[in-house]
Parts: sequence; C-alpha cells; structure tokens
Amino acid sequence: MSSQANPLETVFLGLGSNLEQPLVQLARALRAVHEIPGTALVRVSSFYDTAPVGLADQPNFVNAVAELQTTLSPHSLLKHLLNIEAEQYRIRDANTLRNGPRTLDLDILLFGHLQIDEPELTIPHPRMHQRAFVLWPLAEIAPELEIPGHGYVRELLLGLDVSGVRKLEGVTR
Repeated sequence: MSSQANPLETVFLGLGSNLEQPLVQLARALRAVHEIPGTALVRVSSFYDTAPVGLADQPNFVNAVAELQTTLSPHSLLKHLLNIEAEQYRIRDANTLRNGPRTLDLDILLFGHLQIDEPELTIPHPRMHQRAFVLWPLAEIAPELEIPGHGYVRELLLGLDVSGVRKLEGVTR
C-alpha cells in the first residue's frame, strides 16, 4: 500500500460578507482557512467594498480573494469551507435568497487546472469571469492567471464595470 500524499494544488478562494461586521467576518474566515489541515494560505488580496449584485436592497459587501496551497481534494476543501461558513452563522437553505445578504461566503474560484461541473461544486466558479468584485481582488494577486474558457484575469477585468468596487485603504487583514 502506498502512503503517497496528494499533490499540492494552487487554489483561489473568493471571500465575501455584508452582515455582522464584514471586516471581522473575513478576518476570522482567513484565520480559519489558515487552520485547515493540509492547506497553507499563500496570499490575500486587499479588502474591497463592493455594491451588491442581483438583490440591490442590501448592504454593500466586503470582498477579497485568497491564494491557497492544499493537498486536499476539492470536495474535502469544500467541506471545510462550508463548516467555516456555518461556524460564522451562514445560513444555506431553500429559504435563503440567492445573492442575498450573508455573514460569510467562501467560494472555490479555481482549483489547479481542474474543471468540475456537479450540483454541489462547479470549478471554475461559473460566474467569476463576469464579477468585478471577484476579478478586481484576483487581479491584485494574480493578474496573469487564466480562467479556463474565458481568458486572462487582467483582460477580463477590462471589459467589466468596476464602478461599484472600491479598495478599502488602511484595513489590516
């Protein structure tokens, strides 16, 4: 029997919050991500104040992107992320409004070069290439990154309205 470890994969994670002190929520989430076994937090973008997408009648969000290295499978990492959301009182049920307010949202944006299309997990994240609140912080830490089937982050960002995205200056993570 082989005891060979899983290969180290680079993962980009989207983080967002607009309830219960969003800056605190993201900082707490980053500390929890850092504690996931087999996972290292490599880089984190600045925090950004962003206008909500879809349901406009809600507070602005605070968003960021983190780069991780992990030996976990995508499904195992997702399980850890959902646990972190739950620990921070994120409610996911049939009554929850899509794109509605939330204490915490953790999305796997990219996981190495994997492409997964399953009901519980889609990688690359299906709308990331259309979202300035994802691409702006992602461009800060990985502007030359390619989103499979869509293009390079820096180029995709040029085609989006970024007027609702503002870098939060002087915020420590």
